[in-house]
Amino acid sequence: MDYAVIEKNNRKYIECASVETPIRNEQDALDLIAACFENDTNLVMIHMQALTEDFFRLGTGLAGSILQKFTNYHINVAAVITDSQKMKGKFKEFSAESNKGNSFRIFDSKNEAENWFLSL
Repeated sequence: MDYAVIEKNNRKYIECASVETPIRNEQDALDLIAACFENDTNLVMIHMQALTEDFFRLGTGLAGSILQKFTNYHINVAAVITDSQKMKGKFKEFSAESNKGNSFRIFDSKNEAENWFLSL
């Protein structure tokens, strides 16, 4: 799993943006969780190119199972999704509901996601 450790305003987070090694399953999520523990953070930013198409098709169950892993380990996740085509149908409804909570939120830009991290 390719990721970078970013530090901004004394807050550290894991940033995952790799197209070459996308998050495909629960084990990939667990790898990011391990990276959080290794780097003493509970924040993960995932860019849309690091997510497989199955993540956006809620019927596959992939989004739910991955996000449940992060929730179980108290990891806050910001997804940066810049393609409006991904934000349609059931996934759009899912994102509207998840943005009401504090464990997983979807943002249009990295800057918005960072601002959320800084507010936690």
